Amino acid sequence: MTIYEKYVGRNRDDFKDYDDLVKNYKVSYPETFNFAYDVIDELGREKPDKLAMIWLSKNKEEKRFTFRDMMLWSNKAANYLKSLGINKGDKVLLVLKRSYYFWFTMLGLHKIGGIPIQATNMLVGHDFTYRCNKGEIKAVIITGDDDVTEHFDAVEKECPTVKLKLVTKHKVPKGGNWIDFEDGIEKASDVFTRPTGKDAVNAKDIMLTSFTSGTTGYPKMIMHDFTYPLGHIVTGVFWHRVIDGGLHFTISDTGWLKSLWGKFYGQWFGESAVLVYDFDKFDGEDILKVLQDYKVNTFCVPPTMYRFMLQKDITKYDLSSLKHCCSAGEALNADIFNKWKEGTGLEIYEGFGQTETTVCLGTLGRYQTPISGFIGKAMPGYEISIQGSDGRECMIGEEGEICIKATLQNKPCGLTCGYYKDEESTKHGFRNGYFHTGDTAYFDERGNIKYIGRNDDVIKSSGYRIGPFEVESVMLEHPAVLEVAVTGVPDAKRGFVVKATVVLKENYKPSDELVLELQNYVKNNTAPYKYPRIVEFVSSLPKTISGKIRRVEIRNTDLEKYKQ
Repeated sequence: MTIYEKYVGRNRDDFKDYDDLVKNYKVSYPETFNFAYDVIDELGREKPDKLAMIWLSKNKEEKRFTFRDMMLWSNKAANYLKSLGINKGDKVLLVLKRSYYFWFTMLGLHKIGGIPIQATNMLVGHDFTYRCNKGEIKAVIITGDDDVTEHFDAVEKECPTVKLKLVTKHKVPKGGNWIDFEDGIEKASDVFTRPTGKDAVNAKDIMLTSFTSGTTGYPKMIMHDFTYPLGHIVTGVFWHRVIDGGLHFTISDTGWLKSLWGKFYGQWFGESAVLVYDFDKFDGEDILKVLQDYKVNTFCVPPTMYRFMLQKDITKYDLSSLKHCCSAGEALNADIFNKWKEGTGLEIYEGFGQTETTVCLGTLGRYQTPISGFIGKAMPGYEISIQGSDGRECMIGEEGEICIKATLQNKPCGLTCGYYKDEESTKHGFRNGYFHTGDTAYFDERGNIKYIGRNDDVIKSSGYRIGPFEVESVMLEHPAVLEVAVTGVPDAKRGFVVKATVVLKENYKPSDELVLELQNYVKNNTAPYKYPRIVEFVSSLPKTISGKIRRVEIRNTDLEKYKQ
C-alpha cells in the first residue's frame, strides 16, 4: 500500500471513470495530521532507502536524498530552530531559491508548528519591509547568493519583529549579526520527539502562509492549515500521475507556492522522487538534456517554458522515459499542445488553481481526454460553480466567475483558511456559501470549462468582453510571434482597446507592415472585434519567477503612457 492510499482508501486506478472518481473520492485524516511526521517520517522508517530527491546545482553537481535522509535532516532543522527560540506559531521568512535546505527547513518547521512564508530572492528593500511587518516575521533565512542579504540589511531597522537573521551557503556577511544556518543544522541532533500537549499540532492549525503575486495593490497574505498537503494528493497522484519509484520534475522556484504543488507534498504522497535543478536562467535546450539524462517520468512547466523548449529540435533528445506532461500558470495555447504532441507523442494535461487553492480544475490522465481550448473539469474534492455578478448560476456558454462551494467551517482540503488579519478580504472571498476566485470562465454543454482570464485581465471594449487568452492563442500561431501579452488600453470612444505586447522570434524585425499583418491575422482567425488596435514590440515580457506573464505591470505602465 502506498502512503496516499492510507488517506484515500483506494488506488488511483480503481476508479472506473471521472464520474466515479468525483463522486467517491474522499480523504480521511486524524485530527493530529502533520505531513512531516505522518508521511515523511513514516516513509523514512518503512522505506528508508527509497529515493526522495535528486538535487542538481547550476553546475550539475548532484546530491541524492532518501526518505530517511529527509526524516533525519528535518529532525536536525527542527532541533536547531527550536534551539534558536522558534516555536509553534512563530513565522519564518524563507528566501532559499532551490537549495535543498528549503525542504529540510519546511519539514522542520512543520514538526515544531512554526509557520514558513516563502519568498523569492528577487525581493528588494521595500518588499522585505512590507512582508516582515505584515507577517510579523520573527526570523529570516536567506540565501547567501548574490546581494539578497544586503537588501535586507538596508531595511532591517524598519522590521522590528525580526529577531533572527540566518544565511545559507556558508557566506556569512561581516557584521550585521548573521548566523550560519547550514553550520547550525549540520551540528544539530537528528533525533526529534513529536511534541505533545500545548505544543502539539492540530490539523486545523495554520501550517503556512503565503503572499499572493497580486494584480492590484499590495499582496495579500493567505493562510493554509495542516490539511493543505492532503489537497495535493490530487495534484501529484491524479493530475501529475507521478509514478511510485519514478522521478518527477516541476520547474518552479521555492519563492512561490507552485513549488509545493510540484516538488513536495503530492509527489511524495505518490512516493515519487522529485528532481530539483537550481539553475540561474531557464534554457530550453538545457532542460531537454536534463529530461533525457535523468530519465524524468512526469513533468510540469508553464506554457511559456514549453514554447521555449519547442524552439529547439526536441527530436534530438531521447525523451522515451517521459510518460505524462502537465501545464499550469497560464492557459495552454493549442499551438504548443499540438507541437509538443507531435514531437513527443504526449499530450499536455492542464491544471488551474491559485495560491488560495490546490489544483481545482484540470484534465486528469486516464479519466479525461484533453480538449484544445478547454481547461478541463472540477478536480475531485472541489465543487465548481460559474456565477454571474448577481450570484446566479450562469447558463451554458455564459461567462462568469469561477466559484468553489465552501465556507470557512466546511471547505475542501487545500483551500485557504482566509487572509491573515484581513477580515474584509476573507469575507469577500468566502460569501454566500462559495469561495470566489476572481477568475472568469464558462461551461460548455459537456461540462468542460473554458478559461477566460482574471476578472482584472478581461478587456471591456465597445460592449464586448474580450479574454486576453483568446487573442494571444491566435497570435502565437503566427510564425513571427514568440511570446505575446494582450491587455486593455484606455480609450475615450471604446472604453478600452486591445493592445498586444509582442516578443518576436529570431529573424523577424518590427515594422509597420508586420503590425498590419498581425492585425489582419487576428481578424481572419477569430472574431474581428478582438484584433489588437495597438501592437508594441519588446525584447521580453515581465514575468513572475514562476513564469506567469505580469499583465498588470504592462497595464500600469500603459495607464501613464496612454493617459487621456
